[in-house]
Amino acid sequence: MTGLVVTAVHVVAAVLFVHLILENPPLANGFAFVVATVVSYLINTLWSFSSRLHGRTLGRFLVVSAGGFGLAMLVAWVAQSLGLGYLAGIAAVALIIPVFTFILHNFWTYR
Repeated sequence: MTGLVVTAVHVVAAVLFVHLILENPPLANGFAFVVATVVSYLINTLWSFSSRLHGRTLGRFLVVSAGGFGLAMLVAWVAQSLGLGYLAGIAAVALIIPVFTFILHNFWTYR
């Protein structure tokens, strides 16, 4: 459930960025990733993993998020390089990044 909410936040933020700020899909995905990361930390920590907001957890979460950010930018760039529309890049990011981050959070961040 958390992944769906955070993914929806990411998609909405990316689409709004492209239409309202700057038509640059990789940058839009980067911006959306930052917005979704804040939401993700709060929801994952307090609900999904029933943890407390803590410096150690936050530090690990940010490391995983930085890796996810880089991967999100790479995926969006690859999609754009292949000539796919920006929505295809957003969809690829929405499918790949949540799995990547959940696995790392489950086995490292909240352990």
